[in-house]
Amino acid sequence: MAMQGSANPFYRSKAWLKVRAQALKRDSYCCAICGISIRGKGQSRVDHILPVRTHPALALELTNLQSLCPGCDNRKSIDERNRKGQAPREQIGLDGLPDGWR
Repeated sequence: MAMQGSANPFYRSKAWLKVRAQALKRDSYCCAICGISIRGKGQSRVDHILPVRTHPALALELTNLQSLCPGCDNRKSIDERNRKGQAPREQIGLDGLPDGWR
């Protein structure tokens, strides 16, 4: 999944920014998985449930979007990579240390 802040111009388009704001408002600025508030700067991620690369027609479909906190978004990305048989990336905690270093 591409990060919203990526180089992909889609994530800077007016259409994306509008539907992203609608998803956050619909989800009351709470993570759809764990329920924590994602109102803080850099805390909100709007995720495509079905990825844009495989379902481009759903890129701006509100029903294909969910608001996530960074932790749940990262876990979802790791789970998706694992399902594809790719090696998982090392997970980094909020303190900047890899898992197992704490």
